[in-house]
Amino acid sequence: MREEISIMDAATMKRTLTRITHEILERNGGTENLVLVGIRTRGIYLANRIKERIKDFEGVDVPVGELDITLYRDDKHFTEDGNPVLNNTNIPFPIAGKHVVLVDDVLFTARTIRAGLDAVMDLGRAKRITVAVLIDRGHRELPIKADYVGKNIPTSLSEQISVQIQEVDGKEKVSLIKEA
Repeated sequence: MREEISIMDAATMKRTLTRITHEILERNGGTENLVLVGIRTRGIYLANRIKERIKDFEGVDVPVGELDITLYRDDKHFTEDGNPVLNNTNIPFPIAGKHVVLVDDVLFTARTIRAGLDAVMDLGRAKRITVAVLIDRGHRELPIKADYVGKNIPTSLSEQISVQIQEVDGKEKVSLIKEA
């Protein structure tokens, strides 16, 4: 039996991203040299939402890039013919000297973030890289932590976190899924 427990609804997600945006602006001292890089898939949409809030608050259009970390993973995803499943990295601005905020939906083992850090560093020498996540569920395999966290949700290894966003899933919610 599967039990789904609601953690965030659309309004809570919106408030959470607004808070994260304020924290990013405060820690960065504004928008100077600030860029957002979303990790495929949901991280891109969350980064764009943060961008829109920054524009509302500061009147500045902060650049947003899309990062595919497939080739940087240590558990690559492959097609049936043995080739890696590649998406698209689109970072149309220089990374060198910038404060990069790497955005993702869930932080779990930290392997995705590690791959994202490697990918960003291959693009240039950022002044600083920080990490923003909607949900931190613990269980690190690597010594990486998020700088901006929407909500900490301690989970067991048998539980899952499901983040659904309008642009990908047609609805907005975060759920904890327990297998009974």
